[in-house]
Amino acid sequence: MIQNTEPLQQSVVVFSSNYLPMTRVNIKRAIVLLVTGKAEPMHLETDIYWEVRSPNLILQVPACIRLLIQGTERLWKVPPVNRRELLRRDKHQCQYCGSRKKLTIDHILARSKGGKNTWDNLVIACESCNTRKGDRTPQQAGMILHTTPKAPSHPAVMFAEAFWRNQSEIKL
Repeated sequence: MIQNTEPLQQSVVVFSSNYLPMTRVNIKRAIVLLVTGKAEPMHLETDIYWEVRSPNLILQVPACIRLLIQGTERLWKVPPVNRRELLRRDKHQCQYCGSRKKLTIDHILARSKGGKNTWDNLVIACESCNTRKGDRTPQQAGMILHTTPKAPSHPAVMFAEAFWRNQSEIKL
């Protein structure tokens, strides 16, 4: 099936050589990968192709391509625990009440009780919730965390999880 709706505005899903979805690239980058032999088209149940025309050539670019080159997976390490990364992880909101004002860093297990500065012990909290909780754990203070704190995941893993989760909604 060929789609003609503004092909240069489309994106293509890139799979690794072992068929794991890695990222999305614009169609121009996909064409370069295909023409240089670094990728091959993937043929799925619903083959969607965009037709891209040049004066000398008509290309059919698939919605999904697979890289043929090995070792494209970059090394990635968990970012250091700091305020900026905690705010990003917790979406700039208090993990107890959802407020976005006067945000602070809260230790789930207080430092005075042996709590460490780790991804699973720190959350973002507004000043009032942090003060109300004090040196107690959230359970002792009768407060509930909206999310369980954890270290950020590898971006490729997050993309793959989202890709397969949305697969039922979006037909390729």
